[in-house]
Formats: sequence, C-alpha cells, structure tokens
Amino acid sequence: MLAALPLAASNRLPDRLATHWDAGSGKPDSSMPLWAASLFPALIWGVMATTVALVLWRARATSNSGARGWVGATLGSGGVLLLGGQAAVVRANLDHSDWREADTVTGCRCHSSGSRRGGTGGGLIGAEAALLAGPFALASVLVFGFASVQARVTERGLEVAFGSLGWPARRWPTDAIAAARVEARTPAQVGGWGYRLSGLGTTVMLRSGECLVIRTHTGKDFAVSVDDAERGAALLDSLNTQRSS
Repeated sequence: MLAALPLAASNRLPDRLATHWDAGSGKPDSSMPLWAASLFPALIWGVMATTVALVLWRARATSNSGARGWVGATLGSGGVLLLGGQAAVVRANLDHSDWREADTVTGCRCHSSGSRRGGTGGGLIGAEAALLAGPFALASVLVFGFASVQARVTERGLEVAFGSLGWPARRWPTDAIAAARVEARTPAQVGGWGYRLSGLGTTVMLRSGECLVIRTHTGKDFAVSVDDAERGAALLDSLNTQRSS
C-alpha cells in the first residue's frame, strides 16, 4: 500500500512530490522524485518487518510467548504512521504540476474566486514524518532485543547472550577464567541499569540481586544478573579444577 498509493495517483501528481514543509511559512521546501517517495517508506517498512520477523522467530525458539503482542503493537503503530504520512503527502501534491505549489498537509483545500488556499503547515510532516516511524519502530525492536540476557556455561566456558535473538554475545573460554563467584549487586552500586562500567568492573544489570561474577586472568571482573548464578559459578569452578588437574 505504501508503494502503490502514490503510483495509483501518478497521473494526478507532479514528477517530484513535496515531502517537507517549512514550519514558519507552511510552504513546501523539500521534495523527492515520485519513485523515491513511493519506494522509500516501503523499504523502511520492509526492514522493520524483517527485523520483527527475526524477533518472532527467536521468541518461538525460546518459548517467549510475551513477544507476540509486543511485536504486533510495534508493527501496527509503525504501519499506521507510515501509511498516514504517505496518504498526507499524496493528498497535498494531488492535481499540482509542480511540488512547490503543493498544499499544506495540516490545512484544508478551499476554493474561492478561482484561487486555491491551504491552511498553515507544519515542519516535519508528510513523507519525512512517515520515514521517522521506521527508525522509531526499529529502536523499539532493539530495546526489546536487549531487554533480556542469558548466561550459558559449557565445557568451552561462559557465553552471555543478549535479547531474544541471542545476539550480540560475549564469550570467555575456560582457560581465560581465573575464578567464578556469586555476588549480590544493585543498580546503585554499578551506576544504573543495563551494561555498566564501574569500579566493580563490567556489570550487565537487568535486575538487582545475585550476579554471576567471573574474574579473568588479566584481573578484570565481569558480572551478569541471572537466575541460578550460584550453580553457574560452581560449574565454572569445577571446569577450572578439571582443567588444572
């Protein structure tokens, strides 16, 4: 629909479409070729939908049922904003031979004594406002992607993966870990939530409480707030003992 809307009305549109209006004068001050105004919002939608599809695929693999409703809301709000902006651009440019003559998107068309007037215009509206929907939606997906963390201990060492996609991830081989322990930490101690650097080293803080803490042979500490941190530390120490013996 994003790509088809301008193309369906192409016989009533100029070669270039007004896509930005000056906040003060309400006059269009930027434009795009018809093909670009048709395809660029659709491309952003495609990138957003692909990213969301990856999140859903990962959520199914990890049995994360809460992701579906969140992803639906992201696609819905992003799609409505993109489509609304595209429709506003088409309407403003309709039946004009030059994009500079386009109506304002926030005003109405009035005909009086053969003249055409538009209401006062906004600044960042139309296609450019619609294009902002993509980055905002993608940012929401990224926030969701980093809203969880998993720590996995195997024979090869420790892997800490972020989000439903399990990417990015940090890995420490067993021979790089000098010791492991459990330590209670709070956001106040490490400087807040998220990926924090402090006097305690690096901490991935998504909740206060028990953290799995490793010390590397270089003397640096890394901590992550996860469930069953005690078991993880014990497994890492056991692997170290087996390797040393």
